[in-house]
Formats: sequence, C-alpha cells, structure tokens
Amino acid sequence: MVYLKKDLAKESDPKRVMDLALEAGRILLKNGGEIFRVEETIEHICKRFHVNDVDTFTMSHAIIISVKIGDGDSYTKVKHIPLSAAHLGIVAEVNDLSREIAAGMVGLDEAFERLAEIEKIPPKRSYFQVLSAGIGSGCFGYLLGAGVPESFVAFLIGCILYIWVLTAKKHHMSKILVNITGGVLLTTLGLVALQIAPVPLQRDGIIIASIMPLVPGMGFVNAIRDIADSDFLSGTVRMIDALLVFVYIAIGVGITLGIYANMAGGVLG
Repeated sequence: MVYLKKDLAKESDPKRVMDLALEAGRILLKNGGEIFRVEETIEHICKRFHVNDVDTFTMSHAIIISVKIGDGDSYTKVKHIPLSAAHLGIVAEVNDLSREIAAGMVGLDEAFERLAEIEKIPPKRSYFQVLSAGIGSGCFGYLLGAGVPESFVAFLIGCILYIWVLTAKKHHMSKILVNITGGVLLTTLGLVALQIAPVPLQRDGIIIASIMPLVPGMGFVNAIRDIADSDFLSGTVRMIDALLVFVYIAIGVGITLGIYANMAGGVLG
C-alpha cells in the first residue's frame, strides 16, 4: 500500500529531510557502503520529499550536505564517520528502506524509526564468524596451491586467529596491535604445526592461507572502485588504510620468522 502523507508540513521540512538523508548516508558509509551508493541514497531520499536544491560531498570518513531553505539561506551539516568494520547486512537493509522511501511507502517518522532499528542489527554470531574465517583460510590455501594437509592446518589456524580478532575488537584494541599480533600468532602457530605434524608440510602455504582472515579485501576493492568512479580522495584514503593493514601483518609475520631463523641457527625450515 502506497504511503499517504498525514502531515505535509512536517514532511516538507527540508531540515528534517536532510537529517534523514544524512543519517541514512552515515549508516551506509560506516558499514562499508560505497561512495556512489551513499550519494545516490541521499539524493533519492531528498527527491522523494521534494527537497531538490541539495549539494553533497562524501568522503571515506565524512559526509557534508547542504540544502537551500529559501530566501538564499542554506542549511549545512557535517558528519564525521570513522573507518570501521563492514556489515553488509545493514547496507542491504538501508538500500531496501531507501527504495521504499523513494516509492512513497514510508514517511519521515517511520523512516527514522526504521533506521534506528537497522543500525541495531547485530553481526553474525561469533562461532559463525570463526568458522567462516577458518573455511576461508583453508579454501584460499587450496586455491593458492597448498595441499590438503596444509589447507587443514590453515583452517585450524584461521579459526584460532579470528578468535583473537574478535577478542581484540571486544576490548577496542587498535588496528595496528590487532594485525601485528595477529601476524605473530598465525606465524607461530604455523611453525608449531610444522614441528608437530606427522606429515611434511609446506610452511609458505600455511602462512599465506592463514593470513586471509586479516586481509581487508572489501576495503581494498572499495578503494579501487572509488578511484574508478573518480572519487580519488576517498579511494586513496581507503587504499592507504588497506595497504597499512598489509604492512602491519607483514611486520608480525616478519618478526616471528626472523626470531625463528635466529633460533634455528639462521636457517628457515
């Protein structure tokens, strides 16, 4: 059923409409939405409520939106959105809501309520994330040329590694510490597996596969997409963020392998 406007004055208030559009954009950007998706959502929401003189500037960590409210005056708001982990379920829900708004099925008050509910959607259960990380490590290891034994070891390490990641997030540890320590942990577990496994294992295959849960694949892809869409500033910020994660992981892996090499007399087995 098409939504019928009950309070025309409220729904034609450009400030309130802009607040709704900004909130939707903030939630999208915070949870991994692309720049173009954020701007299109803001545009569709404003257009639905007949707010047409809107200017939007979106970056990877901020949204600036301005609307003319008559007599030459403008209403401008800036929202800072720190880089955080992606939640594609929330992105999908906001997309669905924006389509319903554009179709005239949802009013302003209901849209605000729906956005508040959407933002409270929890991530997948911890055991599911841990299992997914392990499966991802094992499968990537096999795709990258590791054998079945190495892939199985990578599965176990991936599960243990993601338990550490979830614990670190729970305690709000910095990204630098999480990834460097993660690199140390996965490399240590891989080297231990080499020593205790009943069959010969390939060290490189285990370590490369076990790294996968730490790799910011979505951030890296979004950075490339933003650059391809000529959003060079946002793409560059996201690219640098992803590359720094790679550096942190490499530091953790390199430190552990270096210590192991010295303990083994300078020879890596």
